[in-house]
Amino acid sequence: MMKLPNDTHRDAEKVQIEILRGMSDPQKFRLLNDLIVTGWALSMSCLRDRFPEAGAAELRRRLATLLLGPELAAKVYGPEPQPPTIR
Repeated sequence: MMKLPNDTHRDAEKVQIEILRGMSDPQKFRLLNDLIVTGWALSMSCLRDRFPEAGAAELRRRLATLLLGPELAAKVYGPEPQPPTIR
């Protein structure tokens, strides 16, 4: 079984594991989906801060670089805008 980070108290970890074990598969899927969507939203927020002049399409393209890596994103979506998203 995967252990949580060491900064989690043992009693709290036990409660978290009990909650996760008690969840149905659809509930776990929704939780995972929510975590992914939150990660994308946080990434987009950071990209908007770093590239305030960028429009929605450019920000989505830059997100692809973060998610896929520069090489694969370029193959799939074309060249990356300058300056590069990943330094």
